[in-house]
Amino acid sequence: MHWIAKPLKWIMLVSGVLTCTMLYAAIDPQGALRQTFGTTLEGPLADIVVRNWGVLITLVGALLIYGAYRPASRPLVLVVAIVSKLVFIGLVLVYGQAYLGTAGLAIGFDLVVVCLFILGLVQTLRQPIER
Repeated sequence: MHWIAKPLKWIMLVSGVLTCTMLYAAIDPQGALRQTFGTTLEGPLADIVVRNWGVLITLVGALLIYGAYRPASRPLVLVVAIVSKLVFIGLVLVYGQAYLGTAGLAIGFDLVVVCLFILGLVQTLRQPIER
């Protein structure tokens, strides 16, 4: 499992940048919903919730970028990202199976990233913290 320690910074950077692309949901909520789920929600409440969702996802991406450069913060950052991504995966699998056709790519990406983050978290917790 030591193989994950060296590329963990780059895994966090790439996944962080890709996760930050959900800022799009804060700018164009309906477009982001169409792109991610193949449908939209209507009304001002939908715009509030989707914009907030986009910002929160973007914050997780920003944390991943931060954690890539701050090894001491990696355990917390990785736990937050793992939980966030697993909740999204779980919600789509339980409540949104009809959207798997369009959300499948995001689910697949998040699932791979979660597996890598779990391996990275285990490795990070086993080695001394770099300062």
